[in-house]
Amino acid sequence: MTTQALLDDRYGRTRSPRRRILGWTIVAVLALSAIGYLGWTTFASSAASVTATDTGFTVENDKSVSATFQITGPTGQPVACALEARDEEHGTVGWRVVEYPASEDHTRAFTEAIPTLSLATTGFVNACWVP
Repeated sequence: MTTQALLDDRYGRTRSPRRRILGWTIVAVLALSAIGYLGWTTFASSAASVTATDTGFTVENDKSVSATFQITGPTGQPVACALEARDEEHGTVGWRVVEYPASEDHTRAFTEAIPTLSLATTGFVNACWVP
C-alpha cells in the first residue's frame, strides 16, 4: 500500500461501496418524492380547473346581449363564470357573474343574457372557476 493510501485510510478519505450506495439511494428517494409531489399538484390543480368555450352571441338590443358557451369542469362542484359584453371600440359595456349548481355532467352548455349600458358588439365568457 502506498503512503497516500495509508493516509487516506487513516483519515477517512476513502469511499466505501456502502456509502456510495447509500448516497445514491438517498438521491433516488428525493428525486422520486419530488416527481411525485409535482405530479400530484399538477393533477390536483387540473382536476379543479374549469374551461369555457364561447359558441356564439346575439345582440338582443342596445341594452342586452346573449352569450352562448360551454363549460367543462369538475363533476359534483358548483361553477361560476364572469360574462362580459364589449362595444366596437373594445370597451366593456356589460358584466355579469353567474353561478351554476353542482352537476354530474362534465360538460354543460348555457345561454345567458348580459345587461349592457350601451350597444354591444360581442358577448363572451371572460373566466370560469370553482367557487
